[in-house]
Amino acid sequence: MKAEILAALRETDGYVSGQELCERFGVSRTAVWKAINQLKKDGYEIEAVNNRGYHIVSSPDVLSANEITSLRKTKWVGSQVYYYDVIDSTNTQANHLAEEGAVHGALVVADRQEAGKGRRGRAWESPANIGIFMTLLLKPEIEIANASMLTLVAALAVTKGIERLTGEKPAIKWPNDIVLNGKKICGILTELSMQIDYINHIIIGIGINVHNKNFPDEIAAMASSILLETGKKIKRAELIEAIWEEFETYYDLFIQTQDLSLLSEEYNRYLANMDKPVRVLDPKQPFEGSARGITDRGELLVETEHGVEKVSSGEVSVRGIYGYV
Repeated sequence: MKAEILAALRETDGYVSGQELCERFGVSRTAVWKAINQLKKDGYEIEAVNNRGYHIVSSPDVLSANEITSLRKTKWVGSQVYYYDVIDSTNTQANHLAEEGAVHGALVVADRQEAGKGRRGRAWESPANIGIFMTLLLKPEIEIANASMLTLVAALAVTKGIERLTGEKPAIKWPNDIVLNGKKICGILTELSMQIDYINHIIIGIGINVHNKNFPDEIAAMASSILLETGKKIKRAELIEAIWEEFETYYDLFIQTQDLSLLSEEYNRYLANMDKPVRVLDPKQPFEGSARGITDRGELLVETEHGVEKVSSGEVSVRGIYGYV
């Protein structure tokens, strides 16, 4: 009931009477009072005034099922929320939940991961209280060949969500790293479970450096956080909600065509390497050129002296000539 009361308090700038809360949720005044006191213990500042009711003054930067659910305005993302203070990996747990019957749109969120996953088997640093570690479960009826494009859809949603909350414009380092001032603040890992001709489920894992103030030496030159790059201390649960609101919009457009034809123009506006020199680290034959945006299939167009190459993600990495971006 705490999530419902939080949502009710957030719906108005004024006061909500205890009687109104009792009638709305079918509980006693004592139950409402207990829930309010529990929220106060969790760090919420709630004012109680006789004959007026309750008013939420401020919220802590806390991740919990109650906080995430109370902010939810999405249509289907987060219809089920699974929150963990500590977990091995949100992607691993999302896979388990999918096998146990969790629904399309189920969201797994953790305050800390002990075995966070990055691309190509890398670990993702996941300390408590400062980052966002979450995974969305999807069960779409799409062709297997089109599934990888959802990574770019998610990258666009994260970029727009961060922009909405901070007023700053992040960029996308193709295909799915989010950067601010040339430094990585977010990584996305999409995993697919399928049969020969059928998708069982897709999970999209997102890790965002929000309040980090320092990084291990081996990644300090290329990694940063929203706090370090903007000076703004945003609330993580609000960013989670903003991202998934944006994702639903982009996902609907993607599903219409099962490609990025309705999204590529906007994606290109956020592409960090757009019209800049890049080095394509293809294991077979590395080459250099200038990035010219993405195709409707999410491939990166790289113009070289020999013509335009289409670069697919996978084992290929793209870097700027003079640095990470």
